[in-house]
Amino acid sequence: MGFKGWPAEAIEFYEGLEADNTRAYWQDHKQEYEEFVKAPMVELLAELAGQFGEGKIFRPFRDVRFSKDKSPYKTAIGATLERGGYVQFSAHGLASGSGYYVMMPDQLERYRQAVDDDKSGSKIVEICNTLRKAKIEVAAHDTLKTAPKGYPKDHPRIELLRHKGLIAWKQWPVAAWMGTAKAKQRVIDFLAAARPLNEWLDTNVGPSATPPR
Repeated sequence: MGFKGWPAEAIEFYEGLEADNTRAYWQDHKQEYEEFVKAPMVELLAELAGQFGEGKIFRPFRDVRFSKDKSPYKTAIGATLERGGYVQFSAHGLASGSGYYVMMPDQLERYRQAVDDDKSGSKIVEICNTLRKAKIEVAAHDTLKTAPKGYPKDHPRIELLRHKGLIAWKQWPVAAWMGTAKAKQRVIDFLAAARPLNEWLDTNVGPSATPPR
């Protein structure tokens, strides 16, 4: 069929789930999730695959084992792309991200060395500034309150050194275009803009050598 955006029913589904995050609601509205939420995401990922790699949709169920919040269902659908990138849809709109959300200790060491280096450090500052000028947020999931051990507090790139990850993020509030194929172009434009950040991270940080748990 091809991607045509998310219909109003997708927003209504998540508005309902936010108000009643129960198994009863999920079971009563599961068909709406499949048809109005998941199916458009599957179509979008299929069309992005040639340029950004295969996509993988996260399970809609929350892992509540170590959380005080025992709500069983996620209030957004999210998917990752093989060559880097993340897409999310919820009652609050569309979002896309790219970068290294969480760095393992060996990655974090290489990241800080690259930020500290004048050449590679100046390059990532330039990339981040370009993204911000394009109204794309540059952030980290966690940030140290002070300088990491071994680095001066007055380092010219102290803000980046304090990050424990580095991502580009764009959030679009609910708008009529989300119910059309234009939503795909917004994601493509974001991922293209974020590509220099991914390339810098791949070159200077790369994958972790730490075995998965």
